[in-house]
Amino acid sequence: MSIRTLLSGVALAGALTLGGVGLAGAATPSTAGPTPAVCARLPKLESKVQAREAKVATRLAAAEARQQKATAAGHPKMAARIAKRIARVQKVESRINQRLAKAEAKCSGSGSSSSSATT
Repeated sequence: MSIRTLLSGVALAGALTLGGVGLAGAATPSTAGPTPAVCARLPKLESKVQAREAKVATRLAAAEARQQKATAAGHPKMAARIAKRIARVQKVESRINQRLAKAEAKCSGSGSSSSSATT
């Protein structure tokens, strides 16, 4: 057995031993709400999300037009890929809106709650 193999085995055993302790310590959930700094950044985040939603809505309309054009031209595989991309973008947008609503609820409405899905 070489020294290199022995040292790597010892390092691996130590990492596994200490890694288990680190996971046990990290398993306790935090029950504290959002910090005031997070709630203070919420209005800026909302405006950024709304601006991105406007851009996404424009791009989704163009993607849907490309999908219809591909379908009309007899390219079902391309149309399916575009539809899959559209669905993924809509899913991400929905998830972002859910997280934003959750943050607004936790901050008890300290930000303006006027974000909405534009798809």
